[in-house]
Amino acid sequence: MKTKKNEPMWKHTTWRIGGPVDTLLQPESVAELQQAIQQAKDTALPFYVIGGGSNLLVADDGIRGTVIQLGGSLCQLNIENQTIYAEAGVPLPVLARKAAEHNLSGLEFAAGIPGTIGGAVVMNAGAYQGQISDVVEQVVCCDKTGQLFTLTAEECQFAYRNSRFKKNNGYIIVSVKLQLNKGKKEEILTQMQKNTAARNAKQPVEYPSAGSIFKNPPGDAAGRLIELIGAKGWVQGGAMVSEKHSNFIVNTGKATCEDVLLLVERIKQAVKERTGVSLEEEILLLDKENP
Repeated sequence: MKTKKNEPMWKHTTWRIGGPVDTLLQPESVAELQQAIQQAKDTALPFYVIGGGSNLLVADDGIRGTVIQLGGSLCQLNIENQTIYAEAGVPLPVLARKAAEHNLSGLEFAAGIPGTIGGAVVMNAGAYQGQISDVVEQVVCCDKTGQLFTLTAEECQFAYRNSRFKKNNGYIIVSVKLQLNKGKKEEILTQMQKNTAARNAKQPVEYPSAGSIFKNPPGDAAGRLIELIGAKGWVQGGAMVSEKHSNFIVNTGKATCEDVLLLVERIKQAVKERTGVSLEEEILLLDKENP
């Protein structure tokens, strides 16, 4: 297991923002994950588990305690007929590609989504009329004592960009069982390419970001509301509301967590005043007060 002290978290988030964590642990097996949990508990300080660092904003002054990072470590993948068993650290684009290679349909929407399957389950990530809850059958988790258990899809309490795991970070996703449909490799790859091209055309992939900032309100789109208030191009320090997609805040070079939070609040207030809609953040904030 890799152990890093005073590790800058900007190196481990897609936003490239965040101060140091006291200890970063990167377990490479379930046994090492259980060991990491025990090691973190022994410090009597808070600990937090992350995947690939997307949808995550880390405070500028960092995090006290321990971060256990599964992205890039727990990456075992096994395919049997129409079932995929994937450890939490498997990147979503890799998972989608492997499914296509085995003529399995159901993950085309995930081809361009950054992050890991574990993080995708926590957020119930989705795009292009698909979401991860559509294909999840079971999730193997452990609690913060290291005890393993299995949840059915129903027990995961999936909702729009939400799940049991987001509501309660006492659950740590270890692996996921996915049930897909038979398809044709060429058709699956074509759809994946279309989705990825659409993403690249509409989203500011040339800048570090965390994906969509706000959830879409019922029957509407957060991006439309943000455009309505004229927020495209708003700048706060090194952070900017993307001119390409208004529901993205990008790091133009030296953005801080404070820059992002100020822009988020400015947008929320302006949308509320103009439309009466209260936007809800999709991103997660990780700081000393919110481990």
